[in-house]
This record gives sequence, structure tokens and C-alpha cells, in this order.
Amino acid sequence: MIKINAFVGERIKSLRKSKGLTQANLGEQVDLPQPYIGGIEKGERNISLDTLQKLIEALDITPEELFRNYDNDHLSNNKEVHEILDRINELLVKRDIEEIKIVEKFVYDILKTIDNLKTSKK
Repeated sequence: MIKINAFVGERIKSLRKSKGLTQANLGEQVDLPQPYIGGIEKGERNISLDTLQKLIEALDITPEELFRNYDNDHLSNNKEVHEILDRINELLVKRDIEEIKIVEKFVYDILKTIDNLKTSKK
């Protein structure tokens, strides 16, 4: 299991970037200096729950979003996966439920096809 400081730091960084914020921008919103934000993102800081709550609010996310995939070792160690999932999430939250359902069906169909191709190659 990945260390929680590293996981939270990487998630904060990924979510911050997906929202187009710099470390300085985020720091201003939570009243922390940019180098401190950098330390959080590198997993070098043990932050308080109050600071964590401020970061969650500033990023306009839920605690669930922050800790999504924490227990999935194959995902939690891959920052590229988090960045991609965060970009997809940002695209979807701007859509209505019917559009999201359409995207879900397409994703399901695509993944089913990929799985079938993998199975047929064995």
C-alpha cells in the first residue's frame, strides 16, 4: 500500500492541475505559502485535518474524490492514471445526467470489446 502522505500529495497535485491552478493559487486559497503546497504534493508534509479540509474545499471536491482508488494498488501508484481520471471527471461534471449515461454506455461497450479481444488472443 502506498504511503498516505504520498498518495494525498499526488492527488492534490493532480486535482490542482486539472482545475488549472498553480501551487501559489491554491496556497492563496488555503492561506499557505507555495513552498508548503509543494511539500504537501511531494508527500513531505504531515498535514492537519483542518488543512486537508481547506484543500478539499479549495479544490471543490469531496473527501471521497480525494481518496478515490487509495486501496487499488495498481492504480494508486500510477500518477498518470489519476491525472487521466481527473481530466475525465472534469469533463463529465459539466454534463447532465443523460449525457453521462451515454458516455457510461460507450465506455462499457468499449471495455467489453477490449476484454473480448484480450480473451480471443489467449
